[in-house]
Amino acid sequence: MSNVTDTPAAVVGYDAFVTVRWSDMDAFQHINHARMVTLLEEARIDWLLSEGSENSSLITSAFIADIHVKYRGQLRHSDSPLRITMWIAKHRAVDFTIGYEVRGARTPITDPPAVTATTQMAVADVDAQRLRRITATEREYLTRWSRT
Repeated sequence: MSNVTDTPAAVVGYDAFVTVRWSDMDAFQHINHARMVTLLEEARIDWLLSEGSENSSLITSAFIADIHVKYRGQLRHSDSPLRITMWIAKHRAVDFTIGYEVRGARTPITDPPAVTATTQMAVADVDAQRLRRITATEREYLTRWSRT
């Protein structure tokens, strides 16, 4: 379902291939906005689980603090599966931002993406119900996937 990619935009990126379901479409046969956010989530989970338990703390303690989605072209059911390329756009003491480029799987990686997005993820101490600092191990993982 996924692999590491070498895109023209940068040398770092993780590709997840996510299947578009018929129910993801709106009345105009485009992928519905709410469903696009879900497809981004499915790709993000695939990426974070790709290295096993090494990132379990990011999976169990990170939550969405902010999300932005820009539509630059149309995506339809026939574009399935979608190639969702992700990388770390930035990371700070208690949060990190994931960048996304979404294309149909048959669209050349050199073509502009149909959708770009960012998701700011904050990490928390779930038991204490407060933000926590990113650990050294988490920071190392995030740095490895950074395009900066």
